[in-house]
Order: sequence, then C-alpha cells, then structure tokens
Amino acid sequence: MAHKTWEVSQVCFCEHVDREVALEAEVVYPIDFLPDPPRVVARRCSHGVYCNRMQQAACRWAGTNPDVDPFRK
Repeated sequence: MAHKTWEVSQVCFCEHVDREVALEAEVVYPIDFLPDPPRVVARRCSHGVYCNRMQQAACRWAGTNPDVDPFRK
C-alpha cells in the first residue's frame, strides 16, 4: 500500500502573518516493489488557517488567491 506524508519543502518569512511559515507538500510514496517515483499531490502553508480567517485574500499557499505566490523566487 502506498504511503502518504506531509513534508516541509521550504521555510520562509511571510509578511501577511508576520512570522516564519513552513511550505509543505503531501508526498505519496509507492509500494516498495514498484519503480514509480514519489508524487506530490497537494501543497499547503503551515499558517494557511490563520490567513483564511483574515478579511483580505492571502496567497495560493493559503488557498485564497491562486494568482499570488509571495514565496516564488
């Protein structure tokens, strides 16, 4: 059976919540005997819940504004 886990992909400072946040990816690892590579099936921010409570839209990591990615370099 495949194994799913959330892994931190990047830690950075977010001006919207004024603190460091962790950008996480949900990775699916296949069964041991399959040659398939791990797949990323979802992404999230560790403080996305707080951003969703604010009056203004945040970014794509919080799921409120898909056009803004403040952590893209």
